Parts: sequence; structure tokens; C-alpha cells
Amino acid sequence: MLDRLESDYDCSNAGEDLQRLKQELAQFDAENGRNLSPEAAEIRNRMENQIRFIQNKCDIR
Repeated sequence: MLDRLESDYDCSNAGEDLQRLKQELAQFDAENGRNLSPEAAEIRNRMENQIRFIQNKCDIR
């Protein structure tokens, strides 16, 4: 996961950051399955939110 995403995020890093985040999410899902603890669900949710933030901020579909 990225440490912090803020409104001044530099979209020139979006391609690399999105690829890394999506790989991390896929690995997380492979390791944790569907029955997540509350803590694991929070981590997964944060990864999804980071992906959506970058996609929305940088207008990537």
C-alpha cells in the first residue's frame, strides 16, 4: 500500500502505483480468501480505496 495519498498526488506515478496496488490486492486476496477478519477487511478496503482514488484523481478507467 502507498503510505499516504493526498489531493496533491502526482498522476505521473499513476500507472506504476496502480499496477503495484492491484498486484498487492490480488496477492492479499490469494492469501486471505473470502472470510476476512475485521482487521484484514479494513486493509483490503484501504487498498481498494487507494486504487479508486488514483483512478478518479487521474481520470483512469
